[in-house]
Amino acid sequence: MRQALGFIETRSLVAAIQAADTMVKSADVKITDFNYVGSGIVAVVVTGEVAAVKAAVANGLETAGQLAEIISSNVIARPHDEVDNLLD
Repeated sequence: MRQALGFIETRSLVAAIQAADTMVKSADVKITDFNYVGSGIVAVVVTGEVAAVKAAVANGLETAGQLAEIISSNVIARPHDEVDNLLD
């Protein structure tokens, strides 16, 4: 079964690192990618079971929101195989 994808994008490296730490501590997810987008924007991508990813993203948003601006977040429950090509 495909793993769900969860994303959090912040305008702070410190907030992104804190969000990543909170996400992996609060649910059974793995960090797949950590992107430095530019202009201080950093994106964290996690994978795991749908419920775990949803919980991890919710907890990560709460933590990162206390430190910096949240740009966006999303959970994709069953991403298409072609999405993997975007993350490589």
